[in-house]
Amino acid sequence: MDMPPIQMEPEAAESRLASGRGKNLKVVLAQPRGFCAGVERAIEIVERALEKFGPPIYVRHEIVHNRHVVEDLRSRGAVFVDEISEVPEGAITVFSAHGVAKKVQRDAQERELPVIDATCPLVAKVHSEGRRYAAQGREIVLIGHAGHAEVEGTIGQIDGTVYLVQTVDDVAALKVHDAEKLAYITQTTLSVDDTRGIIAALKSRFPSIMGPDVRDICYATQNRQEAVRHLAEQVDVILVVGSRNSSNSNRLREIGEDLGCRAYLIDDADHLDPSWFDGVERVGLTAGASAPEILVRGVLEGLKRFGSVEVETLAGTPEDVRFKLPVEVADI
Repeated sequence: MDMPPIQMEPEAAESRLASGRGKNLKVVLAQPRGFCAGVERAIEIVERALEKFGPPIYVRHEIVHNRHVVEDLRSRGAVFVDEISEVPEGAITVFSAHGVAKKVQRDAQERELPVIDATCPLVAKVHSEGRRYAAQGREIVLIGHAGHAEVEGTIGQIDGTVYLVQTVDDVAALKVHDAEKLAYITQTTLSVDDTRGIIAALKSRFPSIMGPDVRDICYATQNRQEAVRHLAEQVDVILVVGSRNSSNSNRLREIGEDLGCRAYLIDDADHLDPSWFDGVERVGLTAGASAPEILVRGVLEGLKRFGSVEVETLAGTPEDVRFKLPVEVADI
């Protein structure tokens, strides 16, 4: 999914994109937005596997949580399955960016499947922390969303007791075996503000608890959330491009709303609602970490249906992180 970003000269932040009838819309683009290094790596792994080994390539769960990305890879020969048992004997198998439980790894090994692990290195870091705390005899409190693929994989990577908490109220209701032997870890795609509150509640109730503050929330998640905070100060409505099952995309929408700005999560330009722009002059536009830039371009084109569109891009935190590819596909 190599897609060129929208390029704009820094000294000319505003550029005229279109002239149309109706209202004049100023669109403010968040920076950074869209693909993060972990997502780019995961998609590149599947693309390289298809090139090197040929289709079909089997992927356990969606490689990343974006419908357009999944459909594109499916059209090129990727087959997405829910369980390892669905993979034919000897077929190349890719684990998604969200990570998998040890049981899934064992099942693949027992079937002697050739596996390429696309787990995001930042998720793998959380797995390592959880295992380290468990090896110290500590019970683990995982801050995350029940049912999310990353959470299920993290719980399944830790040999020992793991308690899942999603809210401050969950912390108040938490019953543990030994309050002196606790540690916490976090899902990487949470709201920084919400997570800080939960961590504060944990430390208040269990003063001896160990953990990494909010450092386990990935840099890309934090950067995109900070960009939305800046957007909310300048626009009337925020559009977040991303899929419904994308945790980080949902957090961007929620942050916009929490700051008093109407915010909508959309898959693509087809989901734009004209009523959202009644009385609106300035529109903020961002994308979750698993949403490709081509969808942002599509939304910009879609907005032209409602009138003339001018675009400016916010200054933001530059990202130049690149994660190393697995050896199985690094030579392509």
